[in-house]
Formats: sequence, structure tokens, C-alpha cells
Amino acid sequence: MFPIRDHNPSLRTPFVVYALIAANIAVFMVELPYLGDERSASILFRDWALIPAAVTQSGALQGIFTSMFLHAGLLHLAGNMLFLWIFGDNMEDQLGHLGFLIFYLACGALAAIAHVAADPLSVVPTVGASGAIGGVMGGYLLLFPRAKVDILVIFIIFFRIFTIPAFVMLGIWFALQIFSGISVSAASGGVAYWAHAGGFIAGIVFALPAWLRRGARGYWQETDGHPPHPEAAYSPSNIPIIRRRRR
Repeated sequence: MFPIRDHNPSLRTPFVVYALIAANIAVFMVELPYLGDERSASILFRDWALIPAAVTQSGALQGIFTSMFLHAGLLHLAGNMLFLWIFGDNMEDQLGHLGFLIFYLACGALAAIAHVAADPLSVVPTVGASGAIGGVMGGYLLLFPRAKVDILVIFIIFFRIFTIPAFVMLGIWFALQIFSGISVSAASGGVAYWAHAGGFIAGIVFALPAWLRRGARGYWQETDGHPPHPEAAYSPSNIPIIRRRRR
């Protein structure tokens, strides 16, 4: 289950979202020659990834920021950029271009700190923009809890698009990060669950001033949790179910 679009059009061009996507793709293209060789990849991630032990024992802080522009593979990059594309434009619309850039980087930094706090002696390199994007999702939940999100559900040969409120999709995502973070060691499984959760909480906190300026609970009551402008209308686009033929 993953989102493919929301029904919340932005009212201004999201230049920062475009720039962040371009920057992540550009950095990944630089990474590619290194990823094909285990030794080269190890050196690259040693110098630029987030390594909790390096932060806590030697004060190597550069990975807190550089790691959010590195990715471990094409699917890792594509998944993160999809979430940024869907939810980032509306946050940039609300916070302004510079405000959103600061918000994004701050969420990424807090996500990295949460990951370090979860396993301060880990020597496993961590890369990815998902902590910062978790912050974008947290801010989106606060400002647009009932915005419609289309999700694609894949179950074996069953493919179908469903439209659900943002608070359902984002709430399930956050709950999975907490559950997985408790169940799985921060250094195993290949996923930094506490970075995701930390970024999400940071996004809610950093979006609070924008929510308060709009009237806080009064803003929710006025909009019923929906975007304060007309939602996008899409024609039905369910992917047909492919049924197994009987012989």
C-alpha cells in the first residue's frame, strides 16, 4: 500500500520541491559508480553517511545533513521522491519557499538525531531523505488531516486504487514506524524506523506556528480538516482486477 497522489493542488509552483528532487537525483547519479563496488561504497558511506558512533564518539556531524541526500539504490530514491512529490508541494505552499526549505532540513536533522539517540553506538551507515520527508508528512497531517489521498493497494494479483483521508494513511504509516522501531533493532532490518518517527514528530512541531496562525482548532473547524481551497477532482482510475483463468 503506497500513495500515488493527493487531491490537494498547490496554489504556487513548488520550486523548492523541484530543486530537492533534482538535488537528490543528481547526488544519486554521482553515487552510482561507487554503488557497484562494495569497497568504494563503504568508503563513500563512511565519509558522508550518518554513523551514530561517529557522531557520539568523535563528533562527526556532517553526516546529519549529507546523509539525507544519499540513497542506497534506485527504489530507495524513487520511493522517497514519490512521497516528497505528493506531500511536499502543499507544505511549500503553506510555508513559503524559504520557510519550507528550512523546515525540510530541520526535520531531516531532527530525524538523524532521533536515529542516533535510538542506537548511539551503531557503526551501521544510514542514508536517505525519508527522515526529512517524514517531517513533511507530519506537517501535512497537522494542516490537512482530511485531505483525500489515493493509495494503490497490491495484494498478489489484486491491484486497486482507493481514496482515503490523509490522517488514515499517515496515521498507519507512523504507527508502523513506532511498532517496527520497538520490534526491530535500529541496526538491523535496513530501515531507520526511529529516524522516520522522529522526523514525523518534528514536522508536526515545526508546522505548529503555521497551524496556530491560521486559527488552530478554528482552522480545522472552518475547513473540516480539508484543504482551504477546492480539491482536485479525478476521474475514476481503479486498476482492474486481474483474475486467474480456470482451466
